Amino acid sequence: MVEGESYVDESMITGEPIPAFKSAGEKVVGGTLNKNGSLTFRATRVGKDTVLAGIIALVQEAQGSRPAMQRIADRMVVYFIPTILTIAAAAFVYWYLIAHNTLLFSLTALISVLVVACPCALGLASPTAITVGIGRGAELGILVKSGEALEAADRLSLVAFDKTGTLTVGRPDVVDLFALGMDERELLLFAASAERPSEHPLAEAVVRRAQEEGLDLIPAEQFRALPGKGVVARVDGKRVVAGNRILFGEMNIDFPDDLLQKAAAYEEEGKTAMLLAVEGREGMDGRAGGVLAISDQLKDSAASAIEELKGMDLEVVMITGDNPRSAARVAERIGIQKTLAEVLPEEKAHEVRRLREAGSRVGFVGDGINDAPALAEADVGIAIGSGTDVAIETGDVVLMKDDLLDAVAAIQLSRKVISRIKLNIFWAFAYNALLVPVAAGALYPVYGITFRPELAGLAMALSSVTVVTLSLLLKRYVPPATRQKAIRIEGTGG
Repeated sequence: MVEGESYVDESMITGEPIPAFKSAGEKVVGGTLNKNGSLTFRATRVGKDTVLAGIIALVQEAQGSRPAMQRIADRMVVYFIPTILTIAAAAFVYWYLIAHNTLLFSLTALISVLVVACPCALGLASPTAITVGIGRGAELGILVKSGEALEAADRLSLVAFDKTGTLTVGRPDVVDLFALGMDERELLLFAASAERPSEHPLAEAVVRRAQEEGLDLIPAEQFRALPGKGVVARVDGKRVVAGNRILFGEMNIDFPDDLLQKAAAYEEEGKTAMLLAVEGREGMDGRAGGVLAISDQLKDSAASAIEELKGMDLEVVMITGDNPRSAARVAERIGIQKTLAEVLPEEKAHEVRRLREAGSRVGFVGDGINDAPALAEADVGIAIGSGTDVAIETGDVVLMKDDLLDAVAAIQLSRKVISRIKLNIFWAFAYNALLVPVAAGALYPVYGITFRPELAGLAMALSSVTVVTLSLLLKRYVPPATRQKAIRIEGTGG
């Protein structure tokens, strides 16, 4: 950057919801958002050398390196067909050449084996369950792009989450207030009135909280924004100062010990502390009168989703570009033991690759452009539908609602579908295991029972009907996480 100073929203790259302060000499990334101020910058990287082009290249590389999944039924058919052909040929040879039976009897045994063992049921076992499962997912707001994604999700051993916009709401909000010498509503009124002319996201958070509280804001006069420090304005004839310790130190405004301790406690929790002073109000000249704690809030469903995943014997990891302290606080609140912080977009994909190379089958849940390489690198990429188009395009599973319990439901649905495929295959083989020996004439020497081709055709049809019926029952399946979400919504009156 050549000249100017401003706050730049770099969340698309770093995942950090609070814009970074930039001044002359610092680097800015093309595609990030200038929130206020005027900037003059010189392009040092263009075309394939830009950050976005690098992310696209990482996505393409990761997608090309993932091995294609082979369907369960496909693996079975490799052994099934040669086995049946061998049994049919052996039955003909035995009855005609060894037992010296008639050619008609021997051919009937051969044909009956081939008909009853026709792999229709086996061929229907996987696609019918997958089709019904994907349709059921769509009804639940879970878009699964392929059957391979379902099979891969069933085999996951670890789920990694992005933090900002995935586990958290993705925007700063006022989460705590502490006032000295005034009540909290008055503190919020003065802070929001002074901050309303500002375009900074922290100011927007304060104004939004005041509006939610139903406060009528007072027009601010003589407003001044001090980049990297805060704002000064006159509200209702009083000078209001809102900002950080640096600003208050420059203006010789004292901090009462109680206030300083509260601000430090907020910062220890990973929150941003905004100090406030109202000069001209009785008893408050020359000292700070309150502090507002601002942070990105956790989604309501975050803790429940993590608990559900742990209950499914899945390891949970958080991978974020945020600083270690904020990441640790979030992880602690929702029960995540392993956290990787200050990870850049290209490093996210490398971290996912390292987890896979260590033997884990990894699902990654994310929402931003910066998550796209990791979504592509993971065995299953789960994209939040409210996120960016790049993430949605890259993910194998897309959640239409911004609820993390849907990510859990997607895995539960995958497990159910794959277990139903295995059940279908079991019944397909059960029919064959029971009826192929009969069709081959195993009961004829003792009981004189043969299995005519028309009866073999009926049995083959029944096996197909059984498999299709079992698959259709998936339409009634409700993942446990979906039931929990419904209970939560009911409890909040939503």
